Amino acid sequence: MNSELILAVESSCDETSVAVIKDGHEILSNIVASQIKSHQRFGGVVPEVASRHHVEQITLCLEDALEKAQVKPTDLTAVAVTYGPGLVGSLLIGIAAAKAFAWAHQLPLIPVNHMAGHIYAARLVKPLEFPLLALLVSGGHTELVYMAEDGHYEIIGETRDDAAGEAYDKVGRILGLSYPSGKELDQLAHLGKDTFHFPRAMIHENNYDFSFSGLKSAFINLVHNANQKGEKLSKENLAASFQASVVDVLSAKTIRACQNWPVKQLVVAGGVAANQGLRERLAKELPKEVPGVELIVPPLRLCGDNAAMIGAAAHVELAKRHTASFDLNAKPGLALG
Repeated sequence: MNSELILAVESSCDETSVAVIKDGHEILSNIVASQIKSHQRFGGVVPEVASRHHVEQITLCLEDALEKAQVKPTDLTAVAVTYGPGLVGSLLIGIAAAKAFAWAHQLPLIPVNHMAGHIYAARLVKPLEFPLLALLVSGGHTELVYMAEDGHYEIIGETRDDAAGEAYDKVGRILGLSYPSGKELDQLAHLGKDTFHFPRAMIHENNYDFSFSGLKSAFINLVHNANQKGEKLSKENLAASFQASVVDVLSAKTIRACQNWPVKQLVVAGGVAANQGLRERLAKELPKEVPGVELIVPPLRLCGDNAAMIGAAAHVELAKRHTASFDLNAKPGLALG
């Protein structure tokens, strides 16, 4: 039986990435061109700058991915591309490149939801067993997703305002950390103590939804008031107190969902899945609270945006014969499921 080789393209935000994935789980290549240095001075991603970088990098990444995988276009089964959610300009560049390549080599085109890609990054670690629950935590999304089977997504809880990653970026800015601040904030949190006891919004409510805007406001108000009084607050304790609040809420809601839904695995996915505090808490609490549910967290290199995860998700879409025509367009506000 011939192997299935998918060339995958990801350009939804500020990473240009192209990968070659074999049979939905084996990474032959995963090229990622980061733009972090270009956006650092602005304290966040500038869409126009991101688009220009994608234009410069996309064909280079494509060539590198094929070369590293030692694969020719004639060896490929299909081309996959992220078509949403994300920045519209960034998405369109990846889509244009994927369409051109697929058309030139007469390959089927597979549209992939970026958030589905984050979940399927776990499949590059070990086989997924259904039903499962996924905690999706990134800069723009915080969702609990129930999956009864491959490619089936039911959102059972989501943020009502800010995403967890968005709160991390804002708090990092207030603390004067460089963008993106998640890693540095996580490191600071491990050096401090939860002395400020920020609110744990909705932690006891009988649902699986989240809210982080109140926490963000409480943090900003505390720091501004201290600055006006000339008081110096410990950055380590501020970081620890903020992270304790986020991790308490994320883990409590996720574990409650695992107790109430018949799941075999818990997948933690998205950029914030790289957070050591969250990883440690779930690794400690899940076996105690819900024995028998397996925790899968992708390695750090697969938590951020990358094309390997898009290739893994595309394998499932291709099996379901979900392909697109060459009039495929970007859907910046695309929902999961």
